[in-house]
Amino acid sequence: MAHVFATINLKGGVGKTTTTVALAETFSAEMKKKVLVIDLDPQTNATTMLIGEQKWRELNDKGHTLAQLFKDALDPTSKKFDLEKTLQKKVSDVTAAQSIDLLPSSLDLIDVQDELVNTPVGKYGAIRPFDILWRATKDLIDSYDVVIIDCPPNLGKITQNGLRMSQAFIIPTIPDILSTYGIPQIVKRVREFSDEIAEPIEAIGIVVTKYQATSNVHVNMLKQLGQNHKADPKNWPPVFQTIVPQANQIAAAAEHANYSTLKQKWGYQGLHDQVSKLAKEILPKLGA
Repeated sequence: MAHVFATINLKGGVGKTTTTVALAETFSAEMKKKVLVIDLDPQTNATTMLIGEQKWRELNDKGHTLAQLFKDALDPTSKKFDLEKTLQKKVSDVTAAQSIDLLPSSLDLIDVQDELVNTPVGKYGAIRPFDILWRATKDLIDSYDVVIIDCPPNLGKITQNGLRMSQAFIIPTIPDILSTYGIPQIVKRVREFSDEIAEPIEAIGIVVTKYQATSNVHVNMLKQLGQNHKADPKNWPPVFQTIVPQANQIAAAAEHANYSTLKQKWGYQGLHDQVSKLAKEILPKLGA
């Protein structure tokens, strides 16, 4: 049975997608897991990191992205989505991480999301807007050990499609006021959605990213996040022990290239080691 979790934060630029890709490659290369990345973020960053912009454009032009799945749901006469052609296999640019598949995103998801509240009635009754992705991929999911769903920075219908399939979620965040402000809202809304669908979705932790030990703001907020969890564990998840530091190598890794090893891509100065430690923290929380 696959272990499925989502990455989410209402604030952009917090390292959410980078964390998603780095974890996927670590699960694959170091832990020998078969991994599926589902990119629901219209910014398509996880997609382009894993397959490159040129390949993404080719797929997007042919309609082989998740946007087509949702477009079909909005138009019952359209049956253009092809899961087999959309699923990209062995996508990482790291030679050692060759067990990662991808369901790519598209900029078109921005327009689609606003229309999903008007999802038409299906043959066997109303199709719930948040069931679209699950219905299309449910037979595929259990062929993987780990599934990571990169959600957009909002709590709309596209994000709900990701959460509908998830057993848990993590919240990557920079330790500052703006990046952490929405965490209780995320936890509360996901809890309400979990109750609505009668399926557990556990908030397994906050991942501190882009940490600068020389920043008083970062140091103080890291402490505050721990205190918040102790004072209000219902709305503030625990903070993972592993801290991901700010590093120029992270920005460089966002460009699709060719790497032999994880260390070559993610850096030799401790960054790779931190991601590896984080992956080893997350798996037990998923029951793996």
